[in-house]
This record gives sequence, structure tokens and C-alpha cells, in this order.
Amino acid sequence: MEMVQEILKTVGDALGMENLTLWSLLRVGIMVLAGWLVIRVLMGMADRLLERSKGLSAIRVYIRSTLRIFLWFLLALMLAGTLGIEVTSIIAMLSVVGLAVSLALQNTLANLAGGLVLLVSKPFVVEDYVEADGISGTIAAVDLAYTTFITPDNKKIFVPNSQLSAAKIINYNTLGRRRMDMKFTASYDAPTAQVRSAIEEVLAALPGILDDPAPVVYLSEYQSSSIKYLARLWTSTDDYWTVYYALLEGVRESFDRYGVEMTYDHLNVHIVEK
Repeated sequence: MEMVQEILKTVGDALGMENLTLWSLLRVGIMVLAGWLVIRVLMGMADRLLERSKGLSAIRVYIRSTLRIFLWFLLALMLAGTLGIEVTSIIAMLSVVGLAVSLALQNTLANLAGGLVLLVSKPFVVEDYVEADGISGTIAAVDLAYTTFITPDNKKIFVPNSQLSAAKIINYNTLGRRRMDMKFTASYDAPTAQVRSAIEEVLAALPGILDDPAPVVYLSEYQSSSIKYLARLWTSTDDYWTVYYALLEGVRESFDRYGVEMTYDHLNVHIVEK
């Protein structure tokens, strides 16, 4: 027994452990077992609380992992104190390391913080059509560091969450429908009623346009060489682009049938002969 104590004392002196004895090792073993049981109980309680918090469902895994690491770190500090290891020096060293890491990874940490904000607040979900910070497209994925957009021309854009969480976000899927304002120009020679009838005929025949609120056509502006008409209508978010392109084609064909000239900017020059 004395030989074991002598070996432990030698090892303890070499490692800087003042209290490395058989009794301290036994206490460490008991603390590890008790700490493991306490951590299991606390993690079970945390799981039940997280299950009740619907707003935290998206980051439940990250919260559990962080809490587990923190609890085991506390247990490790307690074990170190039991073995006579100077805990304050460990904490000071970890503080310096943490500061250096945070400075080196400040952009990454900002993205992670932004990702947590987006996952908790949920301004959008996957498959929503969103416009933010000059980028518009369908949300393909929301991760901790980046959010993935798929643009209408099938480009995949990865936007840092730190940038996205600070931007103004327009979510077109929130209410399930979108307003569409389409502008068309017609010649001054075309009667207003005729132009309005040509556009309304297309609106009445086109599927995907909502009846409430009903679509309307206005004369919106007098320009230098044409009159501008505004067609205002509502569609479901999923039908928006289908209706958009179909309306462009339909109005062009309707103008041809009604004999309405779809004008462009030009200058009429009249030569007066003397």
C-alpha cells in the first residue's frame, strides 16, 4: 500500500497534482458516476422543456449539444479541483484561447449567431419565395452559417446568415397570395374603353387569377408617345409566375385582335410644306 501511495505521490508531483491519493482517486470515481447521473437527469429535463418550446424546435440539437458540453466541462473542473489541479489557471488559459478563437473566427461566429436568430424567429421556411438584400428566390435550405436561395433562373446562392438576419426580408408565401401590377402601353389613337376591354378579356379567361379581390384595369399615366394602363390582380404564390408570363402573351394577342397598337417610345416628326 505504501508503495502505491509513493507511486501516486511521484506521479502527482510530476503532473502538478497535490492531492493524488487512493482516496482522491476513489472520490473522483464516485464524482464521475454521480456527475454522469446528474447530467442524464438534467439532459432529460432539458429535452422535455425543449419539446414544449415550439419556437426552439429548429435549434434543439444545437442547444442539447451545447448544454451537454457545458455540463461535462463543469464536471471536469470539479474533478481537477479534487485532484489538486489549479483550476484558476485552466480557466485563465481557456479564456485566452477563447478570445483568440473568437477574434479569428468573428465572421463565422457572426454567421452562426445570425443563423440562430433566423432559426428561432423563422421569418421564412424552406420552399418560401423570399426577397432580401437584393436577392430573390426560393429558400432551399436554412443552415447555421448560410441560407441557400434558388433564383428564378436556377442559380444557387449561399447568403451569410449575418447579412440575412440584418436585412429587410419580404416573404411572399406568408399570406399565400401575391399582388401583381402589370403595366401596358397603348397608342393615343386607341379608345380607352377598347384598351380596357382588351385587357379585361384576358383577365377573365386566364386561370390562376383570384376573384377576391377582383382584378381591375386603370389608365395610370399619360406619357410622351403613349398611354400607360395598369392591370392589378391577385394570384396564389405558387401560380404567380405562370400567370405573369401567360398575361404578357395574352394581352399581346388581345391587342392584335382589338386593333390596339402597343407602342414604344418614339418621336413623331411632321414636315410642313410651304
